[in-house]
Amino acid sequence: MALVVHKYGGTSVADAGRIKNVARRIIKARERGDQVVVVVSAMGDATDDLIALAYQVSEKPSSRELDVLLSTGEIVSSTLLTMALQNMGHPAISLNGAQAGIVTDSSYSRARILKVESQRVVKELDKGNIVIVAGFQGITDGMDVTTLGRGGSDTTAVALAAALGARACERYTDVEGIFTADPRLVPEAQRLDEISYEEMLEMATYGSKVIHPRAVELGELYNIPILVASSFTDNPGTLIHGEVKVEARNKARGVAHDFDVAKITVVGVPDRPGIASAIFVPLAEAGISVDTIVQNASIENITDLTFTVAKSQLARAMEVVQPIARSIGARECVSDSRLGKVSVIGSGMQNAPGYAARMFRTLSEEKINIQLITTSEIRITCIIAEDRVKDAVQALHRAFELDVEES
Repeated sequence: MALVVHKYGGTSVADAGRIKNVARRIIKARERGDQVVVVVSAMGDATDDLIALAYQVSEKPSSRELDVLLSTGEIVSSTLLTMALQNMGHPAISLNGAQAGIVTDSSYSRARILKVESQRVVKELDKGNIVIVAGFQGITDGMDVTTLGRGGSDTTAVALAAALGARACERYTDVEGIFTADPRLVPEAQRLDEISYEEMLEMATYGSKVIHPRAVELGELYNIPILVASSFTDNPGTLIHGEVKVEARNKARGVAHDFDVAKITVVGVPDRPGIASAIFVPLAEAGISVDTIVQNASIENITDLTFTVAKSQLARAMEVVQPIARSIGARECVSDSRLGKVSVIGSGMQNAPGYAARMFRTLSEEKINIQLITTSEIRITCIIAEDRVKDAVQALHRAFELDVEES
């Protein structure tokens, strides 16, 4: 008997009818002979509603109490799904993150899983139960509830799959798999049959919202195949794994985009040892994630230092950086929140010339100005004006012939 972990997103359990639909899908898997562990997100917009409610009663809710509050969203959906399964005649039990053994660090709202103590889950499976786990949450060694951040239920599911030695982790959502671009921007986007962990990690990190990057990292680390498919159809979806056919490795696989980009430039920075540390260490201590970093060539020992952050963190980042800029003798600190980024991704870039040239030529022909460029072995990313992101995605999708179905 194989063990499989299912994960259902918020749209899949948004109301009673959809919860019953998910229950029927789980029963089908059970009737095929699989042991089933299910991880669920909160229903629909429940997490956003809880955040809004918290700010109605407090201008600055405590991080600890906010995590406890937000964890209840997944508890609601997991208990309702368990009730639906029981009503359909199948033994099931719901477990919150603590009961499922999800142990995390103490970073409220962005905790990382340290270990999974899966004894309770195994015990319930041995009893013949379908186990429904509330995603997105865990507990510290000090017995405080934590949440894993947006998309954290994906991480819960893959971590459980690894701890339990599952055959696969199947992530069901409202889309039919991983596409060559966001179908909302590019109607011609093609669903990929498969994609490598490495390529999927780049796509998830640089804009694709279909699966959380940390879940992909864990999948690669523990060699857990991850299926991304729709909970509303029986279409085959996309398999994320390590053995992608050779033909697929010889081309770009997708175009990712992200509108959540803000830029900060510290102008006239003295070019001396310790300046980067003076700026970026305080940002890290403030919990602000920095993405692209560019330092101009020094002229007379003076340079400009530019980096990007999420728009939601811009105000806080400026609060941190502005006094530092004054203290190190920089001329000024300026920001721009009207940016986005577009990335072309594919393992075929690793050893083949011409990808960067094609990308830059395409953007030039569209009269799209590139503000910053960052690369990895299998990715090229350009920071551009927010209002040109859609045009860039569509043009690059055509230029790299991603609208052609995989053979």
